[in-house]
Amino acid sequence: MTTWDAESFDEFERTGWSGRADAYRAGFGRLTTRLAEPLLDAAGVTAGTRVLDAGCGPGPVAAAALERGAKVTAVDASPEMAELAGRTHPGLDTRVALLTELPFSDGEFSAVVGNFVINHLGDPAAGLAELRRVLAPGGRLALTCWEKEPMRALALFGEALAESGVPYPAGVPQAGPFLADSTAPDRPSAFHGLLADAGFADADVETVSWLHRVDPDQWWTDLVTGTPLTGTVVSRLDAASYAAVRRIYDRKAAAHAVGDGFVALPVVALLGSATRPA
Repeated sequence: MTTWDAESFDEFERTGWSGRADAYRAGFGRLTTRLAEPLLDAAGVTAGTRVLDAGCGPGPVAAAALERGAKVTAVDASPEMAELAGRTHPGLDTRVALLTELPFSDGEFSAVVGNFVINHLGDPAAGLAELRRVLAPGGRLALTCWEKEPMRALALFGEALAESGVPYPAGVPQAGPFLADSTAPDRPSAFHGLLADAGFADADVETVSWLHRVDPDQWWTDLVTGTPLTGTVVSRLDAASYAAVRRIYDRKAAAHAVGDGFVALPVVALLGSATRPA
């Protein structure tokens, strides 16, 4: 459970992404790209759809929407991510904007998508309210977020840190607020409730699972260089603490070995979709 206030958490996120855009795209971003097409399907994105990609990152979802013939606007709070998306996908309408303060008119988009962005907000309810505002009545919203414990590809690091006995660095949040305070064992239901509370109708939450086959050394690098939370934690560790955490990570990762030096890490995500009532 996080005790950080929304403003402080959002500031941590914006600062934490600095210098990580290219590393994220080359490493951790390979996971998020897996949900691009399902996300667009859930939002009903087809040729001509006016779609907003909120928290676009390097732009894989926006690019997939363009391939469908949609009219796409992509925003990200990180200037580096927005620049990377625009550079990687020429012609993409890319802007820098906070998800809670979008520079668009009410009902401007017929579909809104956000791929693993809601879990990076200090105030998820405020973010959902803003996404609802810019979505036209009858329009579709689709969002993804990670599960917690079942998402072994992420849980390995946190568990290694906890088991090592190394104190969690002061001044670093342990989790984002999204679903963090939910005590419900059925996390999809908690996600469903957040969508309903934000005024959306016909909410549906699907659990999506797959295995991420990767070299465990490379995955450690992907986590450390391409994610703000893990990267910040590791940057605060002294050499002995780093070595202790890494030893446990290596042991836990080895339990998922599939041969040839690779591991197959379970990945679990939630795909939530809903409609703005007409």
